[in-house]
Amino acid sequence: MSDPTLEQTQESQPAPKKKYHFNWRNLLLGALALIILISLGLFAGSRGAIQDRLNAQNAVVSQQLTEQYAFALLDIDAGRYAMAQQRLEFIIQNNPSFPGASQKLAEVMVMAAIPTSTALPTMTSTPDKSGVEEIYQRALQGINSLDWVTALSYLDTLRRKDPTYRAAEVDGMYYFALRNYGYDLITKQGNLEGGIYQLTLAERFGPLDSNANGLREGARLYVLGASFWGLDWKNTIFYFSQVYVGWPQLWDGTMTASERYFQASVRYGDELLGLEQWCPAYEQYQNAQKVINLEGESANNAYIAMMKCMPPAPIIVPTETIPTP
Repeated sequence: MSDPTLEQTQESQPAPKKKYHFNWRNLLLGALALIILISLGLFAGSRGAIQDRLNAQNAVVSQQLTEQYAFALLDIDAGRYAMAQQRLEFIIQNNPSFPGASQKLAEVMVMAAIPTSTALPTMTSTPDKSGVEEIYQRALQGINSLDWVTALSYLDTLRRKDPTYRAAEVDGMYYFALRNYGYDLITKQGNLEGGIYQLTLAERFGPLDSNANGLREGARLYVLGASFWGLDWKNTIFYFSQVYVGWPQLWDGTMTASERYFQASVRYGDELLGLEQWCPAYEQYQNAQKVINLEGESANNAYIAMMKCMPPAPIIVPTETIPTP
């Protein structure tokens, strides 16, 4: 028989404690997962920043190419075919699909290949410095009578005869004549490129006033916008929307800035309408409507775009209920 005292003693003793083992494996896996999540977040943020920088860079490049194209057109008008070819080749190298660049490059290469006649040198007489005061007075008369071409002609003659004669006064006369000649070419004759050139020459003798400088900027924007005419209505509107706000009556001898803005908006609206982009098309028609009231086909297209963009809400007719007996 068992000893009851011994059994009681054994039951009163506490059960041995279980040892706790720390799970290092779970801790390492959790830390690794946290590191992976942080890395993914940093990678996503880095990609977003890189994409933002790329978008900004592309916008700058597009602006530069647009300006180079406009300058190439000015070079072509002035007969500087080699410079125009360099600009166009630069544009195509950076954007092969730039509107009109390939066609203009082909035209420039053809014109550059046409031989030009060279004038025979003429004998020049020994410069005569007599009568410089008389030339100075004639230049002054030209300025007083607002005959800028005559004034500049006498000033050039004076400078050739004696570059030091009344140098400071002649510089001031040059500035005044060139500034006003450039201003008149733009505002009265619609000769934008010529006016830009004369104002730039005037800037060599002193800073332009705000009116002349602003007018030159408007003329530059006009030339840039006109370079896209019929090729890219979106870019055309981008430039003429700025000219229209600041210089609505600025013109190039054919149309004012407001007229160009109106026509470009209508044509871009027609283009978007054909692509079934109803709301952007309606926006362009609205821009045109601010300048001149739309009529005929343009008004009809604007109505179609409006109805497609903002269709009227359906009219719900309440049904009559017949009471039950």
